[in-house]
Amino acid sequence: MSAKTPTGARFEVLKDFGRMKTEILSGLTVALALVPEAVAFAFVAGVHPLVGLYAAFIVGIITAIFGGRPGMISGATGALAVVMVALVAQHGVEYLFATVVLMGIIQLIAGAMHWGKFIRMVPHPVMLGFVNGLAIVIFLAQMGQFKTKLPDGTYEWLANGPMLIMVFLVLLTMAIVHFLPKFTRAIPAPLAGIAFVTAIVIFFDFDVSRVGDMASIKGNLPIFHIPMVDLTLDTLWIILPYAVILAAIGLIESLLTLNLVAEMTETHGGASKECMAQGAANVVTGFFGGMGGCAMIGQSIINVKSGGRTRVAGIAASLFLLGFILWASSLIEMIPLAALVGVMFMVVVGTFAWNSLQLIGKIPRSDLFVIVLVTAVTVYQDLAIAVIVGVIVSALVYAWQSSTKIHAATRINRKGSKIYELEGPLFFGSIESFMATFTPKDDPADVIIDFNNSRVVDHSALEAIDKIADKYTKAGKRLHLLHLSADCQHLLEKAGSLVEMSLIEDPHYGVAVDYDSHYHEDD
Repeated sequence: MSAKTPTGARFEVLKDFGRMKTEILSGLTVALALVPEAVAFAFVAGVHPLVGLYAAFIVGIITAIFGGRPGMISGATGALAVVMVALVAQHGVEYLFATVVLMGIIQLIAGAMHWGKFIRMVPHPVMLGFVNGLAIVIFLAQMGQFKTKLPDGTYEWLANGPMLIMVFLVLLTMAIVHFLPKFTRAIPAPLAGIAFVTAIVIFFDFDVSRVGDMASIKGNLPIFHIPMVDLTLDTLWIILPYAVILAAIGLIESLLTLNLVAEMTETHGGASKECMAQGAANVVTGFFGGMGGCAMIGQSIINVKSGGRTRVAGIAASLFLLGFILWASSLIEMIPLAALVGVMFMVVVGTFAWNSLQLIGKIPRSDLFVIVLVTAVTVYQDLAIAVIVGVIVSALVYAWQSSTKIHAATRINRKGSKIYELEGPLFFGSIESFMATFTPKDDPADVIIDFNNSRVVDHSALEAIDKIADKYTKAGKRLHLLHLSADCQHLLEKAGSLVEMSLIEDPHYGVAVDYDSHYHEDD
């Protein structure tokens, strides 16, 4: 193997330097976008802004180092905040910290049990509905920046002048983010857009809302703090329901984000590893005064679009965020919210699955219904509920469609036995069609059910077979089950007393599980 030439070595160094620069600048872009999000979600949950910022830093850096998908960004999210608000309002922030610790423990258990693999059960229409709904949620969340708060606590749209300035700055940011990559990729386009628009606002002294108008982000290092709650069963029963819900929402959003980023970067991620990282991050966050968190699709897309592909970007984003809190709060608070809104609008454009609109009329109506349903539930209810509803509806649709696929071709062999050659799965949804297939009163004395092209799936199928066998027995006829696969035979044997009679052991059923020469066509 030949050694690299000086020119080649220099090229590798420059390439590594370029990659590192891209990762760090991408992390800076993400950190700038994280600040208003973390503050806003802290307000939603009813806690101090630093509680949201600490969560963004701690969850972000732990998952960046140990997570299952390099390039993903995690932090405080709105999906979790809306669940936390009731807990904080009724019991206080200390109970929230204890809940976040328990939430993390539950996620660690999920990772250790490899439950993350079940994310593969989410159908593609559910994924499309999920990303479309999330894009709409992100879009609607930015609408608050186009309103002003009145003395009575209500909100109204900005007046003509301020509205025009706001729209101009948002569109300018979006234009920079869209067109800059066509000329250069030396600096992430979102970062360039934020910097340029901030400079314009400062130079012309535009009277627009800035990050500092939301809240001060200045603070100190997070300090280890054991949640001040009574260690009793009463406390456990208070926090357990919230912890389970938060853990489920966090894992669902994180694993769906993992799949989305994996598709965008054409790479693979470890679902169980991500569960473990999320769990560890939330346990630590709960002990350091954070509100907990999970993967953030919007910020993850910003990172990917800015060129972030490795763990460096996520680590850099978290460290930049901590730097803002400790030393650069006055500078960050000068950034106009319009610039960040423009960046998030571009995230909306990049997140929404526009190709799903082209699927109308080209895919089954049931799949189209699932896409629209998941989108609507995500917008009007909750991400986790939307995904669960989508999976349930998809499963029911599949069960209904499968229930209509079972049928049987019949013929009489040379011995005079009637053979039912089944096609399709036998399960709870298809047993009605299965039962209607047979005519015990009209059939000859010897009947064979051939399962060569069918499968016995569940207990309902066993019950159906038992009922059919009982009908043929009462009619004084013999029934044989042929070509049962090994797993189907095992299911029948394992059923034992779960059915009225064991079809394998009851002699007066005369059941055979493999072809006997007596029933072979050629004999």
